[in-house]
Amino acid sequence: MAVSVVIPVFNEAGNIVPLANEVFAALRGEEFELVFVDDASNDATPDEVRRARAELGPSVILVRHQQRAGQSTALRTGVRVARHPWIVSLDGDGQNDPADIPRMLVLLRTPSFDPAVKLVIGDRRAVRRDTWLRKFSSWVANGVRGAILQDGVPDTGCGLKLFRRDFFLGLPYFDHMHRFLPALVRQSGGRSLSVPVNHRPRVRGKSKYGVMNRLFVGLVDLAGVAWLGRRNRPAQWVVEGTETTQT
Repeated sequence: MAVSVVIPVFNEAGNIVPLANEVFAALRGEEFELVFVDDASNDATPDEVRRARAELGPSVILVRHQQRAGQSTALRTGVRVARHPWIVSLDGDGQNDPADIPRMLVLLRTPSFDPAVKLVIGDRRAVRRDTWLRKFSSWVANGVRGAILQDGVPDTGCGLKLFRRDFFLGLPYFDHMHRFLPALVRQSGGRSLSVPVNHRPRVRGKSKYGVMNRLFVGLVDLAGVAWLGRRNRPAQWVVEGTETTQT
């Protein structure tokens, strides 16, 4: 079960090498690649990814946007570049703990794992290391999202996610879609599974998001995702006869 770890980054030079080392330590013995997508940083982020590649080997891949495109687009770029069927996404600020990845992979390998689950997502609520304002704003946002979209996930904003590459690329794409993956998965006929994960304080760099620049954009996106849900009609089908003709 090969995995591609995709990390969108913007001005996270100080976090690149430590995070890469943690990913390699967590996935020792696994077949994986580590894809950093640099969203047109204006600091030393690309050089630090090259440094990580020099130290850790060719499994570290650098993809560079020529201009800022946002986290959702950076994530999608990384998924498109990824060569393995399963994707693990992490935030580039070091607050997600790569040590949680193996526990997610164990779930996939259990015989009782439900194939309808297309997304495994972290739940940071028990150990979230953020300011009270950010925790409160996330609590409000998750409550509103859950009430309107009925996605069944208590912490949709957690950057640590595990999903199938092909299923993700079949979802509707729009800016900020990474915040609504559980709802998009549900609207496409899949299920999401939420698992408790560790969360750490940011120790390097600065946050790129504030309460206000999340709130107003989020309200617009919320209305759009709700509209998609009302218009989407996922279907299940059975194919009889597997013979195909190639021309």
